[in-house]
Amino acid sequence: MMFKLKRYRKPIFFFFLLFLVFLAINSRAIWKFMYPIKYEKQIKVYTSEFRVDPYLVLAIIQVETRFQKDKQSAKGAIGLMQIMPDTAKWIAEKGGFPPHMAKNLHQPDNNIAFGSWYLAQMHQRFNGNIYATIAAYNAGPRNVEKWMQQGLWDGSFEQLNRIPFGETRHYVQRVLHFYERYQWIYKDEF
Repeated sequence: MMFKLKRYRKPIFFFFLLFLVFLAINSRAIWKFMYPIKYEKQIKVYTSEFRVDPYLVLAIIQVETRFQKDKQSAKGAIGLMQIMPDTAKWIAEKGGFPPHMAKNLHQPDNNIAFGSWYLAQMHQRFNGNIYATIAAYNAGPRNVEKWMQQGLWDGSFEQLNRIPFGETRHYVQRVLHFYERYQWIYKDEF
């Protein structure tokens, strides 16, 4: 009997170790370490002010720049939420922001304010449709409206594969992935 028990100790120990690893991986503390939030104060302030989902802003920042404030795209998009200078000028004018803010998009305060305001506008323009909002943030609202008017995409999750721009289709999927992840990790913190 002793011989048989020794033979099962290693598999039981290994199984127990795997179970502990599984618990650690599914711990919010571990995920918070993997997905820390930078600029939390600014995100809370501007998402509250413009009534936009903070988890959506977090997801967009994660996909766009992974919280690197000085990032600039090859196309010229600037800062955390990758805002184009022409779009920033439009946001400053329509949103009533001081014009100098549009020239300082590398500053997290300005970038998050502009990005949050713009997201709120897209969310309103697409009647609360989060999928169309995310697509419009990437491809522009006119493209998304055109796709929907022409019946190329109906704006639903189920039809994401019908988004004509591969980059936008992939972008929406990635943002949604991180959106769900941030909601789970930081539940009730925003």
